[in-house]
Amino acid sequence: MELKIAVMGGTFNPPHIAHLICAEEVYDLLKFDRVLFIPNAIPPHKNNNEIVNAHHRYMMTILSTKDNPHFEVSQIELNRSGRSYTVETVKELKKQYENAEIHWIVGADSILEMPFWKNIDELLEICHFVAINRPGYDIEHAEERILRKIQPIKVTEIDVSSSDIRRRIRQGLSIRYLVPPEVEEYIYKNGLYVNDKDS
Repeated sequence: MELKIAVMGGTFNPPHIAHLICAEEVYDLLKFDRVLFIPNAIPPHKNNNEIVNAHHRYMMTILSTKDNPHFEVSQIELNRSGRSYTVETVKELKKQYENAEIHWIVGADSILEMPFWKNIDELLEICHFVAINRPGYDIEHAEERILRKIQPIKVTEIDVSSSDIRRRIRQGLSIRYLVPPEVEEYIYKNGLYVNDKDS
């Protein structure tokens, strides 16, 4: 029987409760067999000066997902040199999971950027996309060729962002309940984001 895998890619800088709740709801509503979390190595569309070491982001993602039996974390992009492009990752996943149907979870903010992704037309042919709502973004403004290839799904809107969590840490504010307790402990133990220059 064909495996149905949902992929949640991201910088996870750090991973937080909104990532986990969205992944769980997509898993539940669309009846996936598992959700694969894939931390980026070098994201092509972000300021890499704001991003902590890939090992830290991988470990925090492991800590975030370890108590959920249908969540897994993959190092597929961390093991590949250079920038992380979704089309290359999907091709690798199709080799690893020969009988799997790959669905990539994409936020409404990213849907609007998809026309600029590497080899987007090829990607739309080889991968399914699940579009989840994000506060302040409307996928109706996306290109028609993108809208035809995605499955919109409404998840619980939680206005939590990694950038806000980093800001709170810099300002000495609490991040309790915004990230899993193990992630909060890891961040403070390793002194992450204290000197982050993200504005």
